[in-house]
Formats: sequence, structure tokens, C-alpha cells
Amino acid sequence: MCSDFAIQVKNLSKCYQIYDRPSDRLKQSIYTGLRRLVGQNAKPLFREFWALRDITFDIVKGESVGIIGQNGSGKSTLLQLICGTLNATSGTVKTNGRVAALLELGSGFNPEFTGRENVYMNGAVLGLSEAEINDRFDEILTFADIGEFIDQPTKTYSSGMLVRLAFAVQVCIEPDILIVDEALAVGDALFQKRCFERMDRLRTNGTTLLFVSHDQESVRTMTNKAIFLEHGVVKFSGTSADALLEYRKSLHEVESKRLSQVAEHLKEKARQARVATQEKIQQAAAEEEKPEPSTAQDNTAVAVSEDSTTPAFSERLKAYSFGDLDAEVLDVSLFNADGEPASNFDPRDKVTVLVRCKTHAALNHLNVGLRIRNKEGVKMYSWGTLNQDMAILSGAAEPGDIFWQREFAEGSEFSVKFEFICGMGPNLYEIQVSITEEGKPYYAEQRMIHWIDEAAFFTVNTQPQSYHFGGVADLRMVSGLL
Repeated sequence: MCSDFAIQVKNLSKCYQIYDRPSDRLKQSIYTGLRRLVGQNAKPLFREFWALRDITFDIVKGESVGIIGQNGSGKSTLLQLICGTLNATSGTVKTNGRVAALLELGSGFNPEFTGRENVYMNGAVLGLSEAEINDRFDEILTFADIGEFIDQPTKTYSSGMLVRLAFAVQVCIEPDILIVDEALAVGDALFQKRCFERMDRLRTNGTTLLFVSHDQESVRTMTNKAIFLEHGVVKFSGTSADALLEYRKSLHEVESKRLSQVAEHLKEKARQARVATQEKIQQAAAEEEKPEPSTAQDNTAVAVSEDSTTPAFSERLKAYSFGDLDAEVLDVSLFNADGEPASNFDPRDKVTVLVRCKTHAALNHLNVGLRIRNKEGVKMYSWGTLNQDMAILSGAAEPGDIFWQREFAEGSEFSVKFEFICGMGPNLYEIQVSITEEGKPYYAEQRMIHWIDEAAFFTVNTQPQSYHFGGVADLRMVSGLL
């Protein structure tokens, strides 16, 4: 194995045998043995399920890599194969260095042992001597912050206490490779903050991080690369931002397919209801010896109008956008307080973002939104027309027009203006924009019509000799002597 690599995975596959009944598993083992004795192949009583199929990737030492995908995509199976707690059906996994893993809540802990005993047992499994564990024990205890419960059996621990101790053991040994699988979700906010700080410190010191989470913001900020798994295969591998975009596209496709199936089901029920009503009418007419009404139905009313033209936007936007495209964002422009186009601002400046849109179908219940991220991927702010509508409808804002209630005819062009005081620290910022259909006047039933990553960029700079501050946001703080 090349010394530059922390993890190498090559043609890795994992197949599970699925039995309909527990007894079939016993029958399979007996039949297999008997048939082998007489030189015949055993008839399988199971179905094969491939959790992973032909996975290949390399992770360089010091890299932070996220694993993303829907439930059942093979993420946890992949991590268990890398850690060695599962055997592969085919392929190989190689790791270079000490591996610390937090895969399942309390995995590796004996519930009958005390927390203290489990610390020493886990440390020994990870290759530490008793003296080395003694040197780290106070740090582990401080990080876990479970107090006197350290001398109680872990079966008495809450889920939060269990993950605190488990995580403390793994990170305090300063591993070469740290693998974390959704375990931090059960911790409280303060503990999660400490965990992210510790993982960030480990990354800075050269630890390789393999991180699985459904929290896209955590993946974006904690990792620089990501692998998107779908149905046990690698759908995409690249930068975290690009992988998350592909993941959101996939989620949108799945949701669109589900909604389409629901719509088809409702359409079929409506058709059946029309047929049943027509039959009743015909039956009543026949009983009254009246001429039967025409059974011909005018299908033009339910015909779906299909526009053969595809909304025209640049190849670059195609690569960074997705949605049903019943409407599209045509342009995103930024202006300063004088109404002039601008891309560089002072934290005290007023910023105007103009989003120009066009509908390709008759629509209502729309929300036009934007999201601002810094170059590290941290979401600084998000807002949409629906946010303002919610404030007006609840009485938290002055009465005004409700954008959500507007009707838009096919082919309508309109613009939405967003204004704000910049208030952010020096950095490069990305604007993401979206058009969604919201089933209710709050964020509950959403259909993505058009989403664009990297729709626009701007920079913020301070004046070091006259107006300057540290951090990501300008709190307009003042100070004075009392």
C-alpha cells in the first residue's frame, strides 16, 4: 500500500442472503452439505441482496471525506467493512495507521462493565498499553463529562452519556484515521460543539476523517471531498459541494417520481369515478326508456399540454441546477445602495439582489428564495418570499401583498428584489437561488421547481485602518469605559 494513502478500497462488494423464513436458513445449510456429498449443487432457498457492489476509491492521509446517500444506500456497511467488523464478499480494503471508529451507539462496550472498565478495554483493543491509557484517562473523563457515572455499569447510561464516553475514547487516543457514522446526532448541542471542535483539531494535526451524516451542512463544513452512494454503488465522487448537489438532485428525482405516482393514482381514481357516474346515468336513462346519452367523452379537457421547448439556460447553470422547470430563474444581479451593479461590499453597505424569473406553466403558491454561503460552505443566511408572507400573515410584520397568493400565467416574467445590510465578515460569498411551490403558507409541502447553485458571487472587505472586526458576522458592537 502506498504510504501516502490512509484508506484504499478496491472492487469492494458485500452480498447478504435474504431468507423468507428462519427455518430456510437451517435447511439451506443441511441441503448444501448433503448435496455436496453426492456431487450436486444445492438449490438456494435465499435471495441475494447486494448492499455494495464494486466500490473503489482512495483516501489520502489527512483528507476529510464524507459519505452521503439515502437510507439503505450502503453507507454503514461500507464503514463496517473498512473497520473490519464485516467481511467482504469480494474486493479488498487496506488501511494505513491506527483506526478509531464510532459506528453504532455503544458498539464495543460491555453493558455489564463500568465506564472506567470499558475505557481500559477499548483502549487495549485500539493497541494502547495500560500506562498510555492512564496518561489519557483524565482527558477522556473531562471530555466525556459524565462525572461519577464513570464507575457505574454502562447499561445504566442514557444514549447521550454512552456516546459521550465512546466518542471521548476514540478521539483522545489521537488516531491516524477517525471514522464517525451519525453517532453525534444523539448528543446535546454543547457536546456536538466540542466534538466538531475536536474533529477539526484532529484534521489540522493530520488525522484522516471519514464522516457519515444526513446533515448536509455538517458534511459541507467538515469535509473537503465526498462520496455519494446510491443503491450500493458510487453515484458520484468529488468535492463535497458537488457531491451534495448531486445528492439533492437525486432526492428531487425520487420525490418527483413519488409525486408523479400519487398524481397518476388520483387521476385513475377520478377516471374510474367518471366511468361509474356515466354508467349510473345510462342505467337510469334506460329505465326511463329515454335515449341513451352519448358515451363519447371529451378528453381534451384532461389532456396534458406538453411544451416541447426546454427552458434555455447556459450549460454552466445546467450543471449546477435541478428541478421540475415549470419555472426558471433567468438571471441574478447584485446592486449597491446607488442602484449600480456591484460585486464588492463593505459590511455596512446595503445590498440588493434582483432575481428575474419566468414561468413555463400556470402556477401559484410560489416562493422565491435565496441562500448565502461563504467559501468554506457555511450557510450565512437564507430567506424567501414565503418568509415575509409568513410574517405578514402572523401579524409580525406590517400588512402587505402576499406573494404566495399570486397567480402566474404561463410565460409570465417577473422579478423579486431582496434587500439587506451586508453585515458579514471579509470573505467570498456564493448566492444560491430557488423557485419552489409551497402547498401551505409555511414550509411544509414543497416542490422544487428550479434550484441553482453558484447563481452569483460577491466579496466583502473591511477597512483595516478605520472599520474592522473579526468573525463571520458584524454585530455592530460598541464599547466604552464605565
